[in-house]
Amino acid sequence: MINEAISSILQQEAEAVRNIPITDGYEEAVTLIVKHVHELGGNLITSGMGKAGQIAMNIATTFCSTGTPAYFLHPSEAQHGDLGIVRKNDVMLLISNSGKTRELLELVELTRGLVPEMQFIVITGNPDSPLAAEATICLPTGAPKEVCPLGLTPTTSTTVMTVIGDLLVVGTMKRINFSYADYAKRHHGGYLGSKSREQCKTVNK
Repeated sequence: MINEAISSILQQEAEAVRNIPITDGYEEAVTLIVKHVHELGGNLITSGMGKAGQIAMNIATTFCSTGTPAYFLHPSEAQHGDLGIVRKNDVMLLISNSGKTRELLELVELTRGLVPEMQFIVITGNPDSPLAAEATICLPTGAPKEVCPLGLTPTTSTTVMTVIGDLLVVGTMKRINFSYADYAKRHHGGYLGSKSREQCKTVNK
């Protein structure tokens, strides 16, 4: 790849991030997560298929490391018994670019059969989709064009999904006043663990 092509891809990805719709849904989603997880004692459950599922898994681990218990539930495995981990005070975060992912639509139906009052936050490129219609809160990605030369491979779409996940994580951290001490308790090894403990000592001086 020549430098001009690389620069063009970077510009497209950056533009997609800049064009993520900013709505009241973010504050509402953070409020919903804080209520269910930090007040009612539930968990945040993320789910998605394929590349979107990998983003959902990453979002769950990031929430866990920043004080909000979360886990990834594979929508297909949910149909073979894993749905049993879902409880009444949980809240779900579902990710689908098309908003038509069959496995997620089935997951919504099955979850409501187990926990009828379940609340759903949906990240999607199609706010008029069937999945968006099931959402308590819908967070649209802006449906950016993929930088994949075929226009098919999840590339730009997964970039904005990741950023939206970061917005929810950071918003939740601020709402629960997550501190260096809290971070250090969850990171016992590695560079981040030692850095958080050092920062904690500095703040407490």
